[in-house]
Amino acid sequence: MSNHNETDVGAAVAQAIDMGEYREHFHREFRFAPYYSAGREWPDYEPAYRYGYDSFLHCGGRRFEEVEEELARDWTHCRAASRLHWTEARDAVRDGWHHIERNLPHALDRPLR
Repeated sequence: MSNHNETDVGAAVAQAIDMGEYREHFHREFRFAPYYSAGREWPDYEPAYRYGYDSFLHCGGRRFEEVEEELARDWTHCRAASRLHWTEARDAVRDGWHHIERNLPHALDRPLR
């Protein structure tokens, strides 16, 4: 487990991952994702991707699986106008979360000195 706090992680994410580019990436790709459901549109998925981004910032570098239960519980408050229930949104949130992990500098993998 990392010694990073959420301020460290949030700052690193903000420097490494541009929210506009993150959003555009998923806007282009959401219909090709294995979890996409026909009849759902960007306004259904965008809150899930935003939730993945925001929750990554606030979870201090923990793994998705460590906070998934908390994320599921809070989804109804964060989903905005999305028609997705947690069982449908989960994979999009996780996809957004892992997109950030894959694109962060590896400096976050090491303990702070």
